[in-house]
Amino acid sequence: MADRITSAFGARSTAREVVADHDLTGAAAIVTGAASGIGVETARALAEAGADVMLAVRNTDAGQAVADEINAAGKGRVSVGRVDLSDLASVGAFATAWGDKPLDILVNNAGVMACPLTYTPQDLEMQVGTNHFGHFLLSMLLARGLMNAADEGRGSRLVSLSSIGHRRSGVVFDDIHYRSRPYDKWESYGQAKTANALFAVGFNERFADLGVTANAVMPGGIMTPLQRHLSREEMIGFGWMDENGKLNDRFKTTEQGAATSVWAAVGDELEGVGGLYLENCSQAVPWSQEAPFEGVAPHALDAEAAERLWAVSEETTGARL
Repeated sequence: MADRITSAFGARSTAREVVADHDLTGAAAIVTGAASGIGVETARALAEAGADVMLAVRNTDAGQAVADEINAAGKGRVSVGRVDLSDLASVGAFATAWGDKPLDILVNNAGVMACPLTYTPQDLEMQVGTNHFGHFLLSMLLARGLMNAADEGRGSRLVSLSSIGHRRSGVVFDDIHYRSRPYDKWESYGQAKTANALFAVGFNERFADLGVTANAVMPGGIMTPLQRHLSREEMIGFGWMDENGKLNDRFKTTEQGAATSVWAAVGDELEGVGGLYLENCSQAVPWSQEAPFEGVAPHALDAEAAERLWAVSEETTGARL
C-alpha cells in the first residue's frame, strides 16, 4: 500500500489531540449514540473545536446530561434529538425534524453488539437492522443537508463505525435476517459491521462528486455499554480482561477510541478522500493471520458487495436517491 494514507496520530492519540488545530465554528455535526461511550468523546471533541453538535440518542435524559456537561465548558453548542435506530419510523421522525439544514459531519456511531436473536419493529434482525439499516435510512434522509453544507463551500463528511468484528462474516445476502439459518450472535455482529464498511463504500461512490465523502472507522477495543449483552465470564474467556477485571493492554480509553472517528471527520489528509476503512488514525492495512487484531478484510471493501447491499437497503428502507 504505497499510497496508504496516514497521519501524525496513532492508536493512543485522543480525540481532543486530533481536533486541537481545527476550528469548526459554524459547522454542524450529528453524532448518533452519543449518550455513552466513545460517542460522548466524539461529540465533546467536535464541540470543543466550535461545532454545533446534536446528540442523536434513544435515551434523551442521558443525552441531555452529556449535553449539559459539554455545554458547561462554554465551547460549542450541544443539543439533543431522539432517535431509535432500530425503528425506521423513529429515524424518519428525527430526519424530518432536522429537515434540509446544512450538515457538515454525520457520525454514525450508535450500535448494538452480540445481542440475543430479536427483531426490530420492521421485522429486521436487530444487529443489522440497527447498525446498518437504521443508519442507512438516517444517512439518506440527511443527505440533502450534507450536500447543502458542501454547496456552501465546505466539504462534508460521513463517518460509519465498523469494527474488527467484520472479519467474522460478510453480508449473507440469501438470509440477512436469520429467517432460516441458525443464529450466531458474533456472526450477526460481523455481518452488521461488514455492512457498515460496505455502506461507506457505496455512499462515497454516490456522493463524493457532490462534495460528500464517507469512510468507515474501526475505533479499537474500548470497554463501554456496547458490551452490555456480554457476561464477565465471556470477556475473561476472550482475553479482554483478567480474573481481577484488569483490561487487556490492547484496550483503549474512550478518549482514544473516539480519535479515529474525529480524524475521519476533520483530518486534512482525508480531504476529498472516501471509501476507505480507517483505524488508529490511518488507513487500515489488509487483515492477516499474522496480525489478527488490526486490518481490514477484502470482503468489507468489495465494490460488488457494496452495490448489492445498497440495492437491498433501498428496497428494505424505501430510501432512494
